[in-house]
Amino acid sequence: MTWSNKYIGTPFAEFGRDWSGVDCYGLVVLAYRVELGIDLTSYAGEYVSCEEHAELDGLFKGAIDCGPWNRVEGTAQAFDVALFRRGPLASHCGLVVGHRQMLHVSGREQAKLGRYRPEPGKSQLIGHYRHNRLMGMLHA
Repeated sequence: MTWSNKYIGTPFAEFGRDWSGVDCYGLVVLAYRVELGIDLTSYAGEYVSCEEHAELDGLFKGAIDCGPWNRVEGTAQAFDVALFRRGPLASHCGLVVGHRQMLHVSGREQAKLGRYRPEPGKSQLIGHYRHNRLMGMLHA
């Protein structure tokens, strides 16, 4: 059993940030708070809808540029955030659980484990990002 199992089946809720429901970034917020004791910026009131990819792209890129996130060079670890594009825009994220596996909420479905191609450029993956407080730490 891994830390991620308890999140599987968490319902979708646009702007959700707790057990009653989450969107893709809300799942990251919830897991970071529960598993790591790290409170992330919510961003819940800063976009109109999960379908507004341009707004999400701006929030993701802003968090990377001036927030607590560092691009991972090399192998992703548990709790790294995998950032994906839909078309040209960064608009989806998931939490790395293990090699080629992530926990995520896609569309309006409940949270689930999914496989993905971890090589940027070979899929819609933009890259992996690690929170400042996790730099230098290994997670199994």
